[in-house]
Amino acid sequence: MSGYGSARSTLPLGVAILAILIGLFATLLLITSLLLLFVVGVHAYGGVAFFGASALGAALLFLFAVILFVVAIGLWNLELWALALSVIVIVFFWIGEILSGGLLSLGSLILAGLLVYLLLVRHHFR
Repeated sequence: MSGYGSARSTLPLGVAILAILIGLFATLLLITSLLLLFVVGVHAYGGVAFFGASALGAALLFLFAVILFVVAIGLWNLELWALALSVIVIVFFWIGEILSGGLLSLGSLILAGLLVYLLLVRHHFR
């Protein structure tokens, strides 16, 4: 076959690590949301929540976990939408860090490094 097909780019190590970490965080959020749903279901009385946890909060946490799983899979598969979403989220967090006075904080430097890295490896995404 000739070279007219789109060859799959190789997964950069940093993107693989980022996808795995996001997936692990999503797993933690998923477990937490399910535990909260269980606690709310067992201990709630007519809408009164146990330790301030609510069914709505647990459901939103579950939804956020599912979204993070999808983003992790998108990054692993080098999907361009996952890169764009990751860059947007990093920029928002970085702006928040800077506005809170943390221009040279460790968090700000990590976010800046992630942003630069993702922009440098953007040619791997399709």
